[in-house]
Amino acid sequence: MSLDSGAVKNIAHLARIDVSEADLETYTKDLSNILDMVDQMNAVDVTGVEPLSNALDATQRLRADVVTETNKREALQANAPATEDGCFLVPRVIE
Repeated sequence: MSLDSGAVKNIAHLARIDVSEADLETYTKDLSNILDMVDQMNAVDVTGVEPLSNALDATQRLRADVVTETNKREALQANAPATEDGCFLVPRVIE
């Protein structure tokens, strides 16, 4: 698919990108090349190919969902200037 400079100007306007006249030819060529590559990829026959979630089809190793630390709230809040109901009290910054 080949784009002309008018189409590139319209795309740049829609994307709110300022493209100078000096760069217009380069952008036109680059965008046309990208669209040509997309056309090539769309032409590939993929019947019978299972879609993958990632290229390696790997799964994430997860650790067991168990508690690994005890509750240390009181020890951590011991040095706090002010606490209330297990929460740190801080000065109000938004009025």
